[in-house]
Amino acid sequence: MELLLASPNTSDASADPQVLRIANDVDPATCSLQGVTRVELHFPKFADGRAFSQAVILRRRLGFQGDIRATGDVLIDQVQQMSRTGFSSAELRADQSLDKARAQLQRFPDFYQGDAHQARPRFART
Repeated sequence: MELLLASPNTSDASADPQVLRIANDVDPATCSLQGVTRVELHFPKFADGRAFSQAVILRRRLGFQGDIRATGDVLIDQVQQMSRTGFSSAELRADQSLDKARAQLQRFPDFYQGDAHQARPRFART
């Protein structure tokens, strides 16, 4: 699954019942995902990576198939790990370059370790 990148969204999705916003200190397993098509996980600051764990829980443990979007202090340095942990879209911080973020995603075509999309490590896929 390719990570879709966007500039910060100015629209307010809080009124949309199909969008669930989860604070980074909430266990996603305690949230109802019924009728939810997108989960927004917030990065309050670059150094706070709890949303990565939330994305893995949503994809692997809870089997969520919808859009998992990163919001907040999202830098291009994080996009590769976001893709590997289950995020499907990200709103980059306003000062970040979409072109550079796309280039970052193309830097490594495959990984030795498993991830949220391909659980088996590279050696087990042959």
